[in-house]
Amino acid sequence: MILATATRGAKPLGRRYQGDLPPMELSRKESLVDQLTQEILRKIRHENLAKSSCECRAEDLRHLVHCGAERFGIEAGAALLTNELAQYIDHTLLKPDATETQIRRLCREAAQYRFATVCINPAWVKLCAQLLKETGVGICTVAGFPLGATPADVKAYEARRAIFDGANEVDMVINVGFLKSGLDAPVLDDICQVVRATHEGCARAKVIIEAALLTNEEKAKACMLAKQAGADYVKTSTGFGPGGATAEDVALMRGIVGKEIGVKAAGGIRDLAAVRKMIAAGATRVGASAGVKIVQEALKGGAQ
Repeated sequence: MILATATRGAKPLGRRYQGDLPPMELSRKESLVDQLTQEILRKIRHENLAKSSCECRAEDLRHLVHCGAERFGIEAGAALLTNELAQYIDHTLLKPDATETQIRRLCREAAQYRFATVCINPAWVKLCAQLLKETGVGICTVAGFPLGATPADVKAYEARRAIFDGANEVDMVINVGFLKSGLDAPVLDDICQVVRATHEGCARAKVIIEAALLTNEEKAKACMLAKQAGADYVKTSTGFGPGGATAEDVALMRGIVGKEIGVKAAGGIRDLAAVRKMIAAGATRVGASAGVKIVQEALKGGAQ
């Protein structure tokens, strides 16, 4: 397994900040990002480290460089699960009555099993960032959660504050009522404000469409608006709505957004079979509170 760490420079060079650059200078900087990414990957391969165990994906390297990373460290020999399942999972605890003891246990489990992130309510971001520092586990939180009916500027503030506290992914809920009213422009603005705030902090934005409340046409429209706004992922559900993720919704969402952005399945995913079904349908991330059970089930199956 390869773990990559990055040192952030004084001034980000990413596409979020390049609006004032002349075309030739912009092209040179994008070329530099690609060259740096390919050189790092070339050196990794040169060391004969197994490609399947590499956690440092090209898209992640590009994201780090876009956010101002100037130096990378590579550590070999870290513990590796028999599969990469854990890296699909956001280890989730969003219950309103979650206690500090439960949050600390969530973080210990996330570090042990190498989940992609812990996904927690904003009040716990600072604690989780402290507990998971230098573990490689990300901090995911929510904005406008779980109803999506918060004004757009308030959601954007939530995102900024969460990033200040240590979050590097924000799952925002769209204004479902606006969408169902045909108010496409306000929905787009709602998403854009949060995406802009998130990207300014070099974090990733996921857009929760709450699919169980929508028709297929509305699901498609929500995904198109999220893609138009520059979101990094679209996400099926909050887990607090009338229904959770379905493979059919994941496939529909993947078909709308194409390969350009991620699809996160969340809500009611409690076993390995469900996770595999979501990944087969096109999910690149899965939100689950049963992450430990799912990974242990996978490990048990691999040992047989």
